[in-house]
Amino acid sequence: MEVKIGVQHAPREIVLESGQSVEEVERLVSEALAGKTQLLSLQDEKGRKVLVPTDRLAYVEIGEPTVRKVGFGAL
Repeated sequence: MEVKIGVQHAPREIVLESGQSVEEVERLVSEALAGKTQLLSLQDEKGRKVLVPTDRLAYVEIGEPTVRKVGFGAL
């Protein structure tokens, strides 16, 4: 699923494809915003981690699972 993270004072958002469930991502974001951690830590589909300081979070957008299209369209 696609996760977009807005970071304060950054010109672009962070976009990653995560293999984590919607519920897990939502729980991690909620814990970070509640002050339980100082970093929001998410993992992408390739195993890389994205760490964002919670005091810099502007927003987190959790998208639907992405469906990969295969083939070519005919006009």
